[in-house]
Parts: sequence; structure tokens; C-alpha cells
Amino acid sequence: MRVEVELTNVLRFAYSSNAYRRCTAGEAIDHIADVGFKGMELMADEPHAWPSDMTPAGLDAIRGRLDDRGLQLSNVNAFMMNAVQDFWHPSWIESDPDFRRQRIQHTMDALTMAASLGAPCITTEPGGPLDDGVPREQALDIFVKGLNEALSHAEAVGVQLLVEPEPGLLIENADQFLELADRIDSPMFGLNFDIGHFYCVADPLPETVGRLASLTRHYHVEDIAATRVHEHLIPGRGAIDLGAVLEAIGATDYKGWITVELYPYLDDPDAAGREALDYLSRVMPS
Repeated sequence: MRVEVELTNVLRFAYSSNAYRRCTAGEAIDHIADVGFKGMELMADEPHAWPSDMTPAGLDAIRGRLDDRGLQLSNVNAFMMNAVQDFWHPSWIESDPDFRRQRIQHTMDALTMAASLGAPCITTEPGGPLDDGVPREQALDIFVKGLNEALSHAEAVGVQLLVEPEPGLLIENADQFLELADRIDSPMFGLNFDIGHFYCVADPLPETVGRLASLTRHYHVEDIAATRVHEHLIPGRGAIDLGAVLEAIGATDYKGWITVELYPYLDDPDAAGREALDYLSRVMPS
């Protein structure tokens, strides 16, 4: 069943392909279009689009399928690296410089791929898990150095590189993100504002939307339980007042995409996406 929703010019919803990790990229595109979304976030990981493995023919196939199904790319998600290890490793702050280099290279490869596909931005992790005994300031220095290298490439290919704060990682909250932003000087640097993540760390919503609006280039949306445990839920099943958050986003005159991210729902991502799109359309400000 396809959900037909009229979206405003301000708020546009996409669906992340990371909910379709049991499908090929082409199959994910078809599913997301059939559910009713107009935008899609492409996972820069196996089994969808691991950048270093992508051939010109593979990129052409993704572009063609997107065009055929009337989907635009909201973002390339370069956060996960399951092709190497897992969601968070290798990170930007690994103690092993060779392992760390894989994250930096993956990010630059994802930027190149995004430029080829016409995506406006890619998202990456906020440093990574902090190893025991490593001073936070030392890890932050390493992260900034790696980011600056990748941002030089972002400027060269014309794609934004967005950091996504996450609970339990080096950059968790708004204060820490602003601390990082003060150390970066690149027009291609920005924020992927994950609504659920900021709720988990008790940054007040929707006030944080306005506070970070000048740096926000893309949003992720999911719901979170009242416990604030970092577990993505279908919008409407948790405790976040998503209507108020969407109203706050609209008030900033944001014109980009809001991507629904429901990677835990592998068993039935279509149903999860339909439920999410239906709920968000009902609470979206008119």
C-alpha cells in the first residue's frame, strides 16, 4: 500500500536505506518509492553503496533507478562502516593511525560518490567512542585534524560534510558540537541534527533546533522512549513531541530534507516507513 501525502515546500521527508540492509540498493529504491517517500538517504556501506567498490556502471544504475522512481537523494549516510567492522569502527579517533586512516579515506570516497550522484551532503559519526584512558581534548584534536583533511576534499567536490552527534560518542550534545564548530573553518562543514539523539542527551527540544539552525544542513527523525534510551522507534511510538519539533524546524525557514531513520526495523521496513510517513504528515504544521 502506498501512502500519498502532500508535503509543504518547507518540510520534505525522505527515508534512509539503512532500514533495507537485507536488500540491494536498487530494491531499496523501489521499496522507498512504493511506500510514498519523495526522497531517499543512501547508505554508503554494504550492501548498498560501499564507495570504494562502486563502479561507473554501478553509479549509473543507482542514478537511473532514482530517476525512474522519481526519488531525490537527501543525503549519503557515511556513518556506518559494517563493510570493515561495525556502526562505529573504524572511528575518527582510533588509537591505531592505520585503522583511523580507513575512516578518513572512506569519508573522502563517500564525498566523491555523493558528488557523482548529485547528493548535497554526507553524514559521518561525531568522532567515535572514546577509548579508556584517552583524554577528551587529545581525541578532539585528532578528530579535528581528520575532519579538516576530509573537508578540504569536500570543498573540492562541492559536497557538505555533516557531523551527527550521538549519545556515547565523542560529540554527544549541542554544547560539544558548538565547541567542535568553533574549531572548524570550512563552508562545507555542518550539522546533521538527529532529533532523537538530542532528546536522548536531554538537550531541550524544540529550543535546540533554533539554537543550532545556522549550522544544520540535514535532519534525521525517529522517536525515542521516555526513558531516553538510544533506541530508534517509529515516529509516534515514543515520547518526543515531534509536532512541536517540526514546527520549530519550519520556523527556521529550513528548506532541506528530514530523513526518517529506522534502521532497527529490518523485518518490515515498508510498514515502519508507512507508519512514520502517515504520523509525520498528521503532526506536520500547516
